[in-house]
Amino acid sequence: MIYLIYLLGDDGLMKELKFKLMERMLGAELTAHLGYEDGKDAPADQSNRRNGTSSKRLKGQDVEVPIAVPRDRDGSFEPELVKKGQTRIDGMDDKIIGLYAAGLTVRDIRTHLEDVYGLQVPPELISRVIDAVLDEVRDWQSRALDWMYPIVIFDALRVKIRDADSRMVKNKAVYVALDVNREGMREVLGLWIADNEGAKFWLSVMTELKNRGVQDILIAVVDGLKGVLDAITAAFPGTAVQTCIVHLVRHSLNFCAWKDFKEVAADLRRIYSAPTVDQPAAELDAFEEKWPGKYASIAPAWRRAWQEVIPFFAFDPAIRKIIYTTNVTCPLLVPHS
Repeated sequence: MIYLIYLLGDDGLMKELKFKLMERMLGAELTAHLGYEDGKDAPADQSNRRNGTSSKRLKGQDVEVPIAVPRDRDGSFEPELVKKGQTRIDGMDDKIIGLYAAGLTVRDIRTHLEDVYGLQVPPELISRVIDAVLDEVRDWQSRALDWMYPIVIFDALRVKIRDADSRMVKNKAVYVALDVNREGMREVLGLWIADNEGAKFWLSVMTELKNRGVQDILIAVVDGLKGVLDAITAAFPGTAVQTCIVHLVRHSLNFCAWKDFKEVAADLRRIYSAPTVDQPAAELDAFEEKWPGKYASIAPAWRRAWQEVIPFFAFDPAIRKIIYTTNVTCPLLVPHS
């Protein structure tokens, strides 16, 4: 899974988008407080008006976020999102990811923001914040992409989102497309929420990527996502599909007794670290011969996924290091609108 810290953490791929969206929300709050839009003239009979921003640093989950908090001239503005004296923003990561993900209706977003702000906030303030949020996230969701990406990683993470119908907080899957571009930088191409994962959903994701400019993907890295393989093949027929080696290894080790764990892990490493294209199959045969009884199910699992395993072995170690897992473990770049 892609962990939230690697998207929104101190050096995360979406850290900049996190505080950018929060600043838009704070700006909408000030507009509601003053009664006139940013960039417009204040009413002639009103002395209170915008007065720049003050800098504030907020601590969250393994992250410290710099925020520019808007001010008014007479100091009467008290933000609801980041209250005066507040130094922490625990729990905001799920909420920010949910807002950037495509697939939420305006009603869902309203419920989501009501969960962020709490019940004491007037409905008209939520409506104004919704307008600010939609402008920000739709620009990001629809931004143009490059025509070709060498590597795109497809994965999923779970975030807590309040359901508009039941009003209950539910764990929902957010599906992520993360690329490694020609400069070796990583970017979050898109985030999507869907109730039903499958070929139809993934085909809509691939169609969206194509509509935003993507014409070719050299390698797609996936891990057990239902329907994604067929969708990639249909939309990008020349793309090599690589399964996540780390997840395959972890699944295999789930069968192991603790006393055999290190030995089985070392034997599996001989398969995926084989230096030549021909050697992995021989190492898999050797593994199956060594563990015929106790762990007889491991080798067949690798064989069932073999067509999505073997593209890995055609690349040199530098490329293998990038595509052997869907996990994100290093901070890089995300574009912004």
